[in-house]
Amino acid sequence: MGVINRKFVALAIIAIASTATGCTNVIQNPINSSADSVSNTDHSMMNHSMEMDLGAADVNYDLRFIDGMMMHHQGAVIMATEALEKSKRPEIKQLANNIIAAQKKEIAQMKQWRTAWYPAASQQPVAYGGANKSVMPMSAKQHESMMMSQDLGAADDKFDLRFLNAMIPHHEGALVMAKDAISKSTRSEVKQLNQNILTSQQAEITQMQQWRKAWYNK
Repeated sequence: MGVINRKFVALAIIAIASTATGCTNVIQNPINSSADSVSNTDHSMMNHSMEMDLGAADVNYDLRFIDGMMMHHQGAVIMATEALEKSKRPEIKQLANNIIAAQKKEIAQMKQWRTAWYPAASQQPVAYGGANKSVMPMSAKQHESMMMSQDLGAADDKFDLRFLNAMIPHHEGALVMAKDAISKSTRSEVKQLNQNILTSQQAEITQMQQWRKAWYNK
């Protein structure tokens, strides 16, 4: 895993571990917010980690989790689709197919939950706004932080290494959110989904790490 990716995951873990508690604001229709530019500095990485914060275990926690995890899954699907097009290894293609199938299924399930549990919520994705604002419109930077997708480049002899270096920390980000949801959600459906995410994505991380070592000695 590259230095930037290691910092991203570590800071995301710190951010979620230090969330505020006690926020019980009711759902409000969000108002559009402007996007800010993103840099690759360590300061920007800290900001990104805070933007992945799912917030307190309040009445809107599951709404924020659903919006965040659906977006995170969409980022994985984008990169997996690119791997299907560009990788020449059957192992990578099979993994990419598995990721697409599993995460599209989970996205569909979470969409159903969102409609059933939060019928008054805006269609715009929401995020945690801090102790005094349970939900707020998800900013462009929060959107990018949740997606964690990136252009993997040309279909060259290092494509699979770039894919592995991107997907491993992406899965690790999902594990951070899954553990947070297991701890804070009161819904058995959400807890079970996240147990499945922990099991399946940890297994895929282990497999990808083994491939990276075998193919690239990384």
